[in-house]
Amino acid sequence: MILNKIKTTVLCTSLVLAASCTGDYNDVNTNKYGITNADLKQDNNNIKLLFTPVNNNVVQSLHWEYQLAQSLSGDIWGGYNGIPTPFGGGVNNSTYDLNRGWASFQWNDAYTDVLANVTKVINETKGTPASQYYAWALVMKVEAMHRITDSFGPIQYSQFGKSTGTTTLYDSQQEVYTQMFQELDLAVAEFDKKIQNGEKSTFGDADQTNYKGDYSQWIKFANSLRLRLAMRIVKVDPAKAKVEAEKAIANPYGVLEAIADIALVNITNPHPLFVVSNSWGDARMSADMESILTGYNDPRLAKFFNKATDPLVIGQYRGVRTGIDIKAKSDHVGMSAYGKVTEAKQIVWMTSAEVFFLRSEGALRGWNMGGTAQSLYEQGITASFAQFGVSGAATYIADNTKMAKDFVDAFDSANNGVAVNKVTIAWDPAATNEVKLQKIITQKWIANFPDGQESWSEYRRTGYPKLLPVLKNDSKGVISTQLGPRRNLFAQSEIDGNKAGYDSGVAKLGGPDNGATRLWWDTTGPNF
Repeated sequence: MILNKIKTTVLCTSLVLAASCTGDYNDVNTNKYGITNADLKQDNNNIKLLFTPVNNNVVQSLHWEYQLAQSLSGDIWGGYNGIPTPFGGGVNNSTYDLNRGWASFQWNDAYTDVLANVTKVINETKGTPASQYYAWALVMKVEAMHRITDSFGPIQYSQFGKSTGTTTLYDSQQEVYTQMFQELDLAVAEFDKKIQNGEKSTFGDADQTNYKGDYSQWIKFANSLRLRLAMRIVKVDPAKAKVEAEKAIANPYGVLEAIADIALVNITNPHPLFVVSNSWGDARMSADMESILTGYNDPRLAKFFNKATDPLVIGQYRGVRTGIDIKAKSDHVGMSAYGKVTEAKQIVWMTSAEVFFLRSEGALRGWNMGGTAQSLYEQGITASFAQFGVSGAATYIADNTKMAKDFVDAFDSANNGVAVNKVTIAWDPAATNEVKLQKIITQKWIANFPDGQESWSEYRRTGYPKLLPVLKNDSKGVISTQLGPRRNLFAQSEIDGNKAGYDSGVAKLGGPDNGATRLWWDTTGPNF
């Protein structure tokens, strides 16, 4: 419908231009067939037009934006990405000299392309017959903005779009999480009402995800997001975490389980990491991925990365250690680039495997997760193998001998490292809860690849998997070599254009605006 109107508009525009100097100027130059605001509101097309900028910026689909927003931060600090390029003369995020300009891309894109647009949808469709769009916008708001609060801490959230001046105050992270749980309640209830009323989906044609407007699938995703957020706060508010996690599992629509349930968005080009790694040569397999995946002889390795091309190690899977002295890009650019997983024209937001691992941890904590910690752990591995199209899950699950290998740098032995994440794969009922958790998070870390943002959050929460420490720390004593960055820096645009808001965020952060200040849920206490 829209396409036909556009074609008609183009034709009529040509005719108008041809006659624009006639005496009946006003009559001829009035486009009687163009798209008006009223036309756009037919079938909610004005709302559907906002789906694309939202979907494409939950995780940036444009390669250079993704590189600045995630590849050079969360993907590094989450243990996935080895950087062969000496950005900033070798002094950059990988050596803990945090770049505020890079951080600004994650912050600004989230507000201009996602939150601004979902807020429009919420305001226009809440309490209307088109409230399914309201429900969709709430889920997308939580999906996008939990990544922002988990990067920065306090953020603009409840006050966004309400300011009449230049100041927008921040919410604390605890306040943001409280509102997110409430928004998921509202979204699930609204979708359920549509289903109970027998209403058919109206936005399948605009939905770029694999759900194609299926309300029940969107409820599953919302429930799974609730479970992720619940686990994130388990150390700071265990009672609330248990309530929210069990609510997610108890919902009759369930959570992500099947391969078809995976939350992903279809984009027009391969994953942005394909260009960052294979065209630009700015991303390589990390030393931690090499240590763990080769140590386990993990069959997913060949899906994640290509073999090295450098003559010294050609045909091997070799990584780059984070936080080393990079003298020249040519030294390590021949290590393993990102592989087949980045060739698909899609970005995965959440996997069924992750949800099994979340449930496994919940069961380990004594929550009602619909299974035992062991059974859910093993289902998570099986689901991940199926997702990446590899066989041998049963043999892999039973392996109780293989562990991470020591890392050896092909060019400089000073970069070598003794393996630190020393756990086997097979579940051990006699192991401590801490060892069981390390196994769960290690396997979730593998399954979540290549979303380093989420893995960085879980690393900060649990300390797993254990990662090789940097050898070159340029933070001038601010960031711990052993702990790594705990958050990213607030955007420069906030300092320049929303100073009072920025100051309110720093106050609620509870520490200086640097990479060492912990977020609300990132406590120093034990995992159990």
